[in-house]
Amino acid sequence: MKPPFSLLLGGAACFALGALSMRAADAPAPVTGPMLRAAQQLLGLQFTDAQLDSARRDVEGNRKDFEANRRVPLPNSVAPATVFNPVPSTWQPAAAAGNDKLPELAKVTLPANREELAFYSVRQLGELLRTRQISSEDLTRFFLARLRRYDAKLLCVTSLTEELALQQARAADAEIRRGRYRGPLHGIPYGLKDLFSVKGYKTTWGSVPYKDQVLDEDAAVAVRLREAGAVLCAKLTLGELAMGDVWYGGRTRTPWNLTKGSSGSSAGSAAAVAAGLLPFAIGTETLGSIVSPSTACGVTGLRPSFGRVSRAGAMALSWTMDKVGPLARSAEDCALVFDALVGPDRRDPATLLVPADFRYAFDVDVRKLRIGYLKADFERQYPNKANDEATLAALRKLGVELVPLELPPLPASDITYLLVAEGAAAFDELTRSGRDQLMVNQDRNAWPNTFRSSRFIPAVEYIQAQRYRTLLIEEMARRLQGLDGYMAPSFGRNLVLTNLTGHPAVAVPNGFTPEGLPQTITFMGALFEEGKLLALVKAYQDATDFDEKHPPLNF
Repeated sequence: MKPPFSLLLGGAACFALGALSMRAADAPAPVTGPMLRAAQQLLGLQFTDAQLDSARRDVEGNRKDFEANRRVPLPNSVAPATVFNPVPSTWQPAAAAGNDKLPELAKVTLPANREELAFYSVRQLGELLRTRQISSEDLTRFFLARLRRYDAKLLCVTSLTEELALQQARAADAEIRRGRYRGPLHGIPYGLKDLFSVKGYKTTWGSVPYKDQVLDEDAAVAVRLREAGAVLCAKLTLGELAMGDVWYGGRTRTPWNLTKGSSGSSAGSAAAVAAGLLPFAIGTETLGSIVSPSTACGVTGLRPSFGRVSRAGAMALSWTMDKVGPLARSAEDCALVFDALVGPDRRDPATLLVPADFRYAFDVDVRKLRIGYLKADFERQYPNKANDEATLAALRKLGVELVPLELPPLPASDITYLLVAEGAAAFDELTRSGRDQLMVNQDRNAWPNTFRSSRFIPAVEYIQAQRYRTLLIEEMARRLQGLDGYMAPSFGRNLVLTNLTGHPAVAVPNGFTPEGLPQTITFMGALFEEGKLLALVKAYQDATDFDEKHPPLNF
């Protein structure tokens, strides 16, 4: 076993030992004392020349190991042997909340103007299908037509899956006619963020080097939604390799203002749902990729607890931070979709470490909930503060007990290099091959440069950051004791911290900016308590009408 010192410098060796010329045909220069002195300066270390000389042979040996390892193919689908566990040491399963039943639904009938179906909820459309007032095939053709009509301006679709959609819709109709009704998603059209694989269709990851990629597997979420009877109509855009809203086909737009991007990286999922092109869509979040586009497009987005939904068949960016969740019109719709997705999957070991069940908790009396709010965050001055204050007032009117809360003082933003280190590993071959130069974004903050700079993150510092993350998890558990959740402005330190700790969140429309763009507030849940969290959001949405707003689409 190599001594700890060589491990410390081993992570840094790549930058001093030819990382910037990894594609060069010539053998790398021998490791020298001056190389190691330069390396340690970048890392903020102060070893003596004698100590560096003693380490030199180990570092050179590490480099040979690196070179040998790089000859072994490592596709993006191969995960590390280690698995992130978000469960704090003090965690105890909460008592089951709710009766696991959906609320009564008022009678639903077909509208005189069929275009109004575009903004019906998943639950309403499901009732029309169940009572056979419309067929899944007709509904699917309706949404396929909207996708074709509006995509030219929104740029939210990478591939229409029309053949598959019509096949699934006809199968749903046949089952419903025979009396085999699978549930509220049976026959409902939907879209997938195009980092999920689907057999027979491209999985482009939004990026030029992968725009013709076809993966011969169905992602776990596609399988589970197929089993629930849902109908896949489109693969939807994502910012290139899950960053932002710019992809190889252009920039995805928010339907509220075509001069503005939809944000990302679940760009197409949010834009399509907001514009009524699909009733719901699946997105992912690593550091804001559901919350941010939900805000830009004015939809309800659920980011579940880490590990609740399998990521098998999905592009990996950060194995310890990636999460899968639905974007829809309301909390109730998100709950319907989440119920179909949640559960263990041996292809994603993270799902084996967390609770596997989900219960609807819509009968929970919100007057008995204790909900924290980030008092200091809400008291500071920030744009559109009045909308957030109105949300707090609406909750007090509903009888919700609001309790001041402070986040742990630990600076979570200082360890977000965990994400880019894992991303650089996930796309190591892309960087070393030079194909990263094909990507659309090439500025300093774009992936090509970030992946290169991430080669300079030492292995020891990465592991220390994961240990620091454990402190965050434990401290958050302590501060949330006795609370059923909390509220926060949609952006700021809370977004970073909770993506690191794995807590669930729902981005909820709560008003508009003076320019007419939607805004959201974030409802945070206790770990694995999505049922209670969605019940609280539904109570708020029942008392307000922001979730029923939709863009005029006068384009």
